[in-house]
Amino acid sequence: MAAQYAIEGTTAKGIAASVERGMSEGGLAPGDALPPVRRLAEDLGVSPGTVATAYKELRQRGLIVTRGRGGTVVAEAPAVASRRPPRVPTGLVDLAGGHPDPAFLPVLRFPATVAPVYGSHRAAPRLADLEALTRAWFERDGVPAEHVTFAHGALDCIARLLSTELRPGDAVAVEDPGFHHLLDLVPALGLRMVPVTVDGEGLVPDALRSALRSGVRAVVCSPRGQCPTGAFFTQARRNELVALLGEFPEVLVIEDDHHAEAGGAASHTLAAAGLDRWAQVRTVSKHLGIDLRWAGVACDAVTLARHDGRMLMTSGWVSHVLQETVAGLLADEAVRELVATGRRAYGERRTALIGALGAHGIRAVGASGLNVWVPVRDESAVVNGLRTQGWWVAAGARFRIDAPPAVRITTAALVPEDAMRLAADFAEVLGDGQATYGG
Repeated sequence: MAAQYAIEGTTAKGIAASVERGMSEGGLAPGDALPPVRRLAEDLGVSPGTVATAYKELRQRGLIVTRGRGGTVVAEAPAVASRRPPRVPTGLVDLAGGHPDPAFLPVLRFPATVAPVYGSHRAAPRLADLEALTRAWFERDGVPAEHVTFAHGALDCIARLLSTELRPGDAVAVEDPGFHHLLDLVPALGLRMVPVTVDGEGLVPDALRSALRSGVRAVVCSPRGQCPTGAFFTQARRNELVALLGEFPEVLVIEDDHHAEAGGAASHTLAAAGLDRWAQVRTVSKHLGIDLRWAGVACDAVTLARHDGRMLMTSGWVSHVLQETVAGLLADEAVRELVATGRRAYGERRTALIGALGAHGIRAVGASGLNVWVPVRDESAVVNGLRTQGWWVAAGARFRIDAPPAVRITTAALVPEDAMRLAADFAEVLGDGQATYGG
């Protein structure tokens, strides 16, 4: 560690803030070693657990890294960008990306003409036709749609909401395992992540209760098609969570319902529960096209004002050309039929792989969405083993905080016949003597 900087603090938050202050002021440079946990605890007169908690927070935010015997050091480049997945090796079947099957995406039809306008669209950022379609989309599932707005995608919306509601150092409850881009985004905003365990019905109430009692200021979750597990809220689980969140009315609840059309699960959303502070964001990338960077947002009045106020100061509005394109697709009956066909196919393909793996004694989950989550003991061994068989799957490390290891397999374009071959190869990788390895 740099000799001229002394870490201070008597709480985990204070110690973490002191380290970050040293980095911002130049007292701690990239690569500088931090004191071992026990030594710093003795110097500060606190418990080793307090220092360990501070270091854990800093690691989650990408500000420090632990190098085994090399100790803990200041990160060379604090994380501010999303970790990119490894490039798919040539010749392998890509089952790692989480993308929809292009066969079920419509051909995009852009406006025939785009007339020039005077000035900007800041005074009228939303097209009336698309706003009406967006309200109907939310209302179909019981989500209040009195206050709606648009964003440039789910992460754009979530980043804006968190940055207007929270301050650096505040805590956000996130799903574990969860959406890897969100797990990168939260620390990049200077916020602390509090992992909440996910099971087949979504957020586990006891885990969320612990997070809320620890002082989180926001909760980000998916009501269905949860990435990477495919979990979705049942009516009973949703009611449990609503009762719990009712005890913490000041907490902002953000639902990322990106699988509203392709997920294949009923809508039991927290957004329809009358919470004080809430927002639900829906995108069209999974069922209309990944290049359509548009999201509809329904929320309470305060959240709307803060979101739109910040947007006016930055991008101002979502392109009206993009809005016209999305509106045309949402209103097209043939497109709706194509989307419904895709939704059925995605369900069949998830079910086929889960069944095929189960026939080999390998447990897998994926009740909705485009992916199947398979618990394993050694992610690298499974990924590399399947690579030799011609398959490319995603190691679960990118999606986990404290959750146990697993691999994620995107089934969107995996037809049932190929699912049987993949399952056999998976079993071979695990070995005849470890048929229940995935359990």
